[in-house]
Amino acid sequence: MKDIRQKIVALLKEGYATPQIARMAKRLHEPSTTIHYNIKRLEKDKVIIRYKGIFTYAKIDQGYCTFLLINLVQEKYADPESVAREIAKSDLVESVNVITGDYELLLKLRCKDVDEYYAFVKGAIKKHGFAKVISLTSIKELKGEFVQKS
Repeated sequence: MKDIRQKIVALLKEGYATPQIARMAKRLHEPSTTIHYNIKRLEKDKVIIRYKGIFTYAKIDQGYCTFLLINLVQEKYADPESVAREIAKSDLVESVNVITGDYELLLKLRCKDVDEYYAFVKGAIKKHGFAKVISLTSIKELKGEFVQKS
């Protein structure tokens, strides 16, 4: 049989996962039709933006998780949102936030290994105008994407 696991993972990351209505109905002791109607309302009102698969990242070659605190060069300091939008286009960037305090941006990267991380940072410093980068590497995730890990 054809191995298309990586293609499926990519689609799940884009939002192709769906709610488990029957499971929700059982847990909430409500009819499936009521659950479905309410989910559709939440989607219509843009409360639910998309659904996403939750992964064991090491098994999909993204087990190296690093948080980056970033200072921008003075020329880019006035518009951190445009820099954030550009950075967000990278497949390695799981999240990017414009923050307050001593830094302008907070990034969460998911990479295969330290080499892939280093290549990203090296390229981003040149391309996006990072003045300073502080890296915080996660050694174990206990809760992520609203899921408690064992």
